[in-house]
Order: sequence, then C-alpha cells, then structure tokens
Amino acid sequence: MARRNKSRGGGLLRALNVVAFLPLAGRAPMYGRLLWALARDPRVPTARKAVLGFAGAYILSPIDLIPDRIPLVGSFDDVAVMVLAIDVFLEGLPESLLKEKLEELGIPESELQSDLKRVRRMVPRPVRALIGRIPGFLDRVGGIVAQSRDPIRNARSVNSEVIPT
Repeated sequence: MARRNKSRGGGLLRALNVVAFLPLAGRAPMYGRLLWALARDPRVPTARKAVLGFAGAYILSPIDLIPDRIPLVGSFDDVAVMVLAIDVFLEGLPESLLKEKLEELGIPESELQSDLKRVRRMVPRPVRALIGRIPGFLDRVGGIVAQSRDPIRNARSVNSEVIPT
C-alpha cells in the first residue's frame, strides 16, 4: 500500500495556527497558578470547575473531535479547547474573587485582560457563545443530580403531582 505524502503547506498552516497562542505560552505557569488557586477556592461554582475538568479530559483523550490532518483547525484544537475553557471559567467568576486572587499571586489584571482579549479575537463569537452556555447546562444537570440524591423529597413531589391533596 502506498502512503500518501502530506502536502508541503500543511506544516506551515499548523505553525501559523499555533503562532497565535505563542505569546500566552510564556505566561502559562503564571496562569496555571491562578487557575489552581481559583479551582481550590470553595466560592467558585462547581459548574465552572467542571468546565476545566472537561477541557483537561479532552486534551488527555487520544480521540480528537477535529482530526489533526484537517488544515487550519486540526492542529490546534487542544489548545483552543483549553483556552476557551479558561475563558469561560474566568468569565463566570465574581469580579471581586478574580481580583483577590490576581493580587495574591501578583498578576497584573491588565495583562490578564489583554491576553483574554487576544484569545477572544481569535475565536468566532458564535463559538464563544455556544461554549459560554456550558456552565449553565452543568448547573441544571447538577440540580437534577442533587434532587435525585434526596429520594424522599422526589417521591413526595411525584406523589403530589400524581395525587393532588
């Protein structure tokens, strides 16, 4: 069986996709500390933490939704997923909590805002809007799970619906 040769431009396109995120790479350890501090804080909603967990699971998974061989998007989907997850995570936090953690870690808020602005410019608005709905969905699922943990209350609500008092 003959193997198909990759196109010469494929490597260049992959490199151009990743270049957009390079300025953030040097600040990754700093932002990693920020995310760790926020993820450990009990004031951060569980649904926001779950967004980071799902993104981490996707990155570690050997299965890609967008195969690497697709030009323009395939090579950086892992990076894009993580960056979007971080953006959604931070966007839903109380501003006072975020400022508190930034001050604790000595991270200039202007630098974070500048980096977030750069990331938002690279991701189409409809994609950001769709990703931004995930925490609300997770909140609703969490509410359903919490109700299922209280079988007596659920039985009463079912009984009151079936047999009016």
